[in-house]
Amino acid sequence: MRLPILFRFSLYGFLKNQRYYEPFLILAFRQKGLSFFLIGILIGFRELCVNLFEIPSGAIADLYGRRRSMILSFCAYIVAFAAFGWSRSLIVLFGAMFFYALGNAFRTGTHKAMIFDWLRLDGRSHEKTKVYGYTRSWSKMGSAVSVLIASALVFYSGNYSYIFWFSIIPYVLNIINFLGYPAVLDGEQKHEFSMKVVGALLWKAFKQIAGQPPLRRLLGEAVGFETGFKASKDYLQPILKQTAIALPLLLALDQQKRVTLLIGVVYFVLNLLSSVASRQAHRLVDWRGGEASATQFMWRVNGLLFVCLVPLLWFKQYAFVIVAFIMLTALQDLWRPVLVGRINASSSPEMGATILSIESQAKSGATMLLAPLLGFVVDRIDAFWPVGIVGAVIATVFILSSYRKRFDF
Repeated sequence: MRLPILFRFSLYGFLKNQRYYEPFLILAFRQKGLSFFLIGILIGFRELCVNLFEIPSGAIADLYGRRRSMILSFCAYIVAFAAFGWSRSLIVLFGAMFFYALGNAFRTGTHKAMIFDWLRLDGRSHEKTKVYGYTRSWSKMGSAVSVLIASALVFYSGNYSYIFWFSIIPYVLNIINFLGYPAVLDGEQKHEFSMKVVGALLWKAFKQIAGQPPLRRLLGEAVGFETGFKASKDYLQPILKQTAIALPLLLALDQQKRVTLLIGVVYFVLNLLSSVASRQAHRLVDWRGGEASATQFMWRVNGLLFVCLVPLLWFKQYAFVIVAFIMLTALQDLWRPVLVGRINASSSPEMGATILSIESQAKSGATMLLAPLLGFVVDRIDAFWPVGIVGAVIATVFILSSYRKRFDF
């Protein structure tokens, strides 16, 4: 029996987010002896590679088949997970980051374009925020389940390498899932590869962005809202580690097991709330009277949370810091369906993956610069409060810009 396509879209997100390494990635790198600066360099290298492949990958997906692009993406992820699990040196970690970036580049934007194409062909484009929010909620539900599995793996094995090896299994299952997608979702594809054709599509996409101020504004918002969070979100892991060590609970367990339990609980709650937020994003739009007003509201909440983080991190009030990070993550999952829907409405269907890839590349470029800088500062001062400063400054700039009508929300 053929599975409904909406079920396949949701299954894709659920399996994609079986990233058992995610709640422990920074701690795994720290266990390998890396400083926060070196971790930032690795993240910056990943984003540099994403930048190199991002836009061409979107164009290739639009021209030669989105399903093929997704399968290539997940094959690259599998190679990356194997390299992370096996790595004993910094060189291997850079190689793993390269393949991880390749997977990211051929995935971001492509699957969203498939969803929006399906809605357009089914005459349901007006439901884009609701449907994308629904599928994204299953992604976050997958994250919640993955946290429980990852925590169990680390708790009982004490070895971070296993979380990379086990991540391969759901990614193989997702490749099988892609084979059941209808061929019509590949788009208007060509069968002979030509860099000239890819270049022409990219040029057309850049012209579309350059000629549409609303689309340029949306790309700027995406970079501003998501880059600060993307560069700082993983600092929650060492904060949770310090909190677990200080808690006078479960003292019969060793330090790593206490850290694992706290990370498991916090990330499980975080991802459950993110799942709910994604599914309810369309309600925020209805409540605020439109996507533009909802966007302005989220900017203000984002700025307030980052401003609050500065004194909380300064005085090491980590319990409140954890709550603030949970709220910031949920806010990201309200933000993303609204933003993607706005970008899709402002771009032409035949270049959907290309435009979204350009948006993703812009964020990668900003993260590539910000992550090593933030890691260097945290290393030098041995404190986490710069994480709050970064987000607060970015939010302030965009909020003030809106009042000057440089961004007409």
